[in-house]
Order: sequence, then structure tokens, then C-alpha cells
Amino acid sequence: MTLLQATEVLPDGYTVRAPEPADAEGIFDLISAYNTAVAGAADCTLNSVADHLVEPGFDRRTDGFLVLAADGLPVGYGTAFAKGDRQAIEIEVASQEPTIAAWLFDHTMRRAQEMGRDSGHAEITVDSCVFRADESLRTLLADHDFTTGTTYHQMRIDHTGPVATPETPAGVTVRRGAYDDATRLTAHEIVIECFSGQYNFTPRPHDEWIEYFEASSTFDWSQFTLLEVDGRAVAVRICNDGLIEPENSGYIGTLVVLEEFRGRGLAKFLLRDAFARDAADGRAGTILHVDTNNPTPALGLYLSVGMTPTLVFDGWRSVIPVV
Repeated sequence: MTLLQATEVLPDGYTVRAPEPADAEGIFDLISAYNTAVAGAADCTLNSVADHLVEPGFDRRTDGFLVLAADGLPVGYGTAFAKGDRQAIEIEVASQEPTIAAWLFDHTMRRAQEMGRDSGHAEITVDSCVFRADESLRTLLADHDFTTGTTYHQMRIDHTGPVATPETPAGVTVRRGAYDDATRLTAHEIVIECFSGQYNFTPRPHDEWIEYFEASSTFDWSQFTLLEVDGRAVAVRICNDGLIEPENSGYIGTLVVLEEFRGRGLAKFLLRDAFARDAADGRAGTILHVDTNNPTPALGLYLSVGMTPTLVFDGWRSVIPVV
């Protein structure tokens, strides 16, 4: 693969610097306007932008690029986020100006290569999640040897009134909250076991995983739910309040069941339990994201409980040598 040969400097009138926490509102305005233009929905919150700027593993001083117009307003934003041992790196580019988008793509890719080289890798895997409707960015990626590897759907169910609390499956104990180290470690182990081998999954070290949740402004440990069978934790659901501000909706960030306990209705119970709790809290709906290439029939599961797709994204990937 040959990296995009963008200009070494930005066009006249533009400057670039590392983002600061104080830039969160400006970046939010930029990204939500960009998303609305290409996909018809903001799909972004101020809290999510602010949280990402201080997310464990992200060094905004080296891994973020904020492009400003002459009036000082943000017109482009790019990031490179390394996972695990820095062999897998995710890039994000947002700008409605093609020249700026190309510059950001070039520099996030260069930063990704630096990360891989500094970590001793001969090649790296670069991923980017892009709206299906974003023709400009899809073309940019395709022109530089990225190919699609999976598709994600945002799923939603609306709550127009009370939702019945589901009956707990026979032989199952429901544990609410993850307030102690042992429970958190068990939950993390289940998440890793269930997601291992799936597209774009790189497990975080446990301490970083804990730090990630504790750094989030829309999460607390009461939002964990674990299911036990004969005293063994076998399923985990992790929710957060990230979509309350823009959507008045609950959000399910993670829902997993150990393979040997699938087919017992545990996932459906966790979904319906979340719906009931969100409705009782006055939420207008419940939202989650699903990888449609998940080895489990996850999309069918969500459709079967009344959820419908609202946004479509593609996962794009390129494996490139480190030079």
C-alpha cells in the first residue's frame, strides 16, 4: 500500500494543533454537523467527545489533530487510537472539506505507522468505522487499499409506555452492579472470552479496562448486570447514560453470554430487562450497536425483540507495512 501523498502543510489560512479538553464543544459541533450532513443524524454527544479526549490509551498531544480555520473554528478533526500492543490502530477523520479530510487521513496514517514502528511491528492493521452513506470518506479509503470487513447497525426500540419486567429464567440469579474487584475481573474475563476472535476486537489490560469505565462521565458501576447459573457468572450486560442527553434513551454498550449457555433465553432476558428499566426511568427508547458478522445470530436476536436498525456503518481495514 502507498500512503496518500497529501501536502506537507495545510492550505493557506488553516492551522493544526493537538486538541485540548477545552476544545470538546467545538469538536462536538464539527463532528455532529459532519455526521448530520452525510448520514442525517448527529450520532455524537458532547460527553462522548469530552470522554474520548481523556480516554486511557489516547494521547491527544501526539494522536489527535485539530484543524482550525482562520477564524479559529474547527474545520477538521482526526485521531489515531492504538489498541493493545499497538499492532491494531483505529483512525477517525471528520471534515466536510475534502482537502482537509485528505490531509487528516495522511497524518493519522503516518501516526499509525509511527506507533507500529515504535512498538517493533513489521506491519499494522488500521481500522476505520464509516457511515455507509459517507461516499466521500468511503472513496478515500477505497482509493488507499482499504476494504470493508464487517457492517454495524445501530438498533433501537421505542418505549411509548410501561414495559413489562421479564420473568427471570429458571435457575438464573441476577446480580446488579459491579462494586468489588472480583466481580469486575469476572465480568472482564467473560467479555474477553465472548469477543475474542471477533472483528476489530483487541482486549484492554484489566487495569486500563477499569480506568476506561471510571473515566467515563456517563457510567457508574451500578450499570453492570451479571447472570449466574449455579453460582457461576455466565452473562454480562453493561449499560451507560451516553444517549440520555441527545436521545432520552438508554444505551447497551455490551451484552455477552458464554457460548455454552447460549440458547437458554439469557440474552433476550437481558434485553427485555433493560427495556423495562429504561421505560420505568422515562426513557423514550433503548439503543445498541451490533456487528452483523458476529458469529452469533445477534442481528436476528435484536430484531426478534422488536428493535429496528436506524444507522448503518461499515468497518474498513488495511494491513500495511511499517516503513
